[in-house]
Amino acid sequence: MICANSKPASLVNAVSRGSRIGIAAPAGKLDDASFNRGAQMLAMMGYRIAVTPAVAVNNGYLAGTDAYRAEMLNQLFADSSLDAIFCARGGYGCMRLLSLLDWDALRRRPKAIIGFSDISALLMAVYQQCRLTVFHGPVVTGLGKESYRSVLSMQAALSWRRSRCIRLENPRILTHGCAKGPLIGGNLTTLCHLLGTPWMPDFSGHILFLEDIDEPVYRIDRMLTQMKLAGCFDSMAGLALGRFTRCGAVYDIFRLFYQEFMHMSVPIVSGLPVGHDGVNVTVPIGVPAQLDTAKGCLIVAPAVKLHGDSA
Repeated sequence: MICANSKPASLVNAVSRGSRIGIAAPAGKLDDASFNRGAQMLAMMGYRIAVTPAVAVNNGYLAGTDAYRAEMLNQLFADSSLDAIFCARGGYGCMRLLSLLDWDALRRRPKAIIGFSDISALLMAVYQQCRLTVFHGPVVTGLGKESYRSVLSMQAALSWRRSRCIRLENPRILTHGCAKGPLIGGNLTTLCHLLGTPWMPDFSGHILFLEDIDEPVYRIDRMLTQMKLAGCFDSMAGLALGRFTRCGAVYDIFRLFYQEFMHMSVPIVSGLPVGHDGVNVTVPIGVPAQLDTAKGCLIVAPAVKLHGDSA
């Protein structure tokens, strides 16, 4: 695998009360009730919402045709009045858009992008193509049922220009140690499917985090093995495991990761509160981070800059 620069990503402007945000639907079709609840919550947080027509268009299991979803997202990329783009939901569909997106428009008008699950494909592509900080966090359709901690974490990540300590929940240390490097990661299945494409970043020098849902242990084994054979993990700095919801016994998941990575002298620990069906803290991708298994903490550097600050 070609080694990419592990230099931290460029910061994006802070997103706080009064910020204007766009909502895009780059992946799966939407449930109107869940979407409306999430949009109302964003409005209650004080964000000014600009909804693209794509959130109301369904095409089978997708939120519109590829061309339509890409065009709506490109319009948001080019809109200089927006501070952020919130993704409506995951599901599937982001990978189909990557070759249709106007990366130059986003480079000219950088803005925060937030989502998780299938949105991991979009986050990885933005990081790879534009070297911008992106945010692994709740999608709009999930906000209505997210925990208070998840919502507060999202607001903090998008608006605070200071380091944060994300405490690991009941951490299980597979390999002891402390690692430093830019943070990267997301949904394991989605990252695995990016292999061999121009949108897959290099994990070298990075602290990697992973989560997934509804994948039996043997499939997780197959994905990790494929990525291992492709050299994805050869030079990573550390690994933090989020939740693997409905993926089998936790013991079996831990044993698999230990077997795959016990030969590496990098810290590996579980308990990062990210993923499906539980607390889903917002994690900035591309910022300097420190993973300390002894302290049970992932420290992430500031992910945003104040309006008017230089890059």
